[in-house]
Amino acid sequence: MKRIASAVWNGDLKTGQGTLTAPGGVLNHTPYSFSTRFENGAGTNPEELIAAAHAGCFTMALSAFLGGAGFTAKELSTQATLTLEQVGGNWTITTIHLDLTGRVPDIDAAKFEEIARNAKANCPVSRVLKADITLSLQLLPP
Repeated sequence: MKRIASAVWNGDLKTGQGTLTAPGGVLNHTPYSFSTRFENGAGTNPEELIAAAHAGCFTMALSAFLGGAGFTAKELSTQATLTLEQVGGNWTITTIHLDLTGRVPDIDAAKFEEIARNAKANCPVSRVLKADITLSLQLLPP
C-alpha cells in the first residue's frame, strides 16, 4: 500500500504561499503559509497534519489491539499535541503528547494502559517518526 500527498510553494519563506493536496480529497490545494505554521495564523500546516495523523493512527491501532485482546471500545478519543521548537538553530518536532480517553467495557485500568502503550509504540505513525527517509530530486530550468 502506498499513499501520496504533494506540496507546492511559491515565493519566499515569509510572504510566500503554499498548497497541500492528497488524492483522498480532504486536502485539495489546501493553503498553508508562514503564518499558519509559525505564527498561529488561521489554516493548516505540516505539523498540525502530523498531529492529526498520529492521533488517528494511534486510536485505530488501539482499537485493533483491544480487539485482539478480546475488548471492544465504546469510544476512544485522542488529542495529539505536537511541539515544534528551535533546537540547535533548526526547527524540530521535539515531542508529541497523546492524550487518550476511552470507554471500554470489562477492562481494568492496568490492562487498558498496557494495550494503549503497545499501540503508542507500534502504530505506523509512531514508527515513521523513526523511519529511514529517502530523497530523489530534479532541478528544472527557471
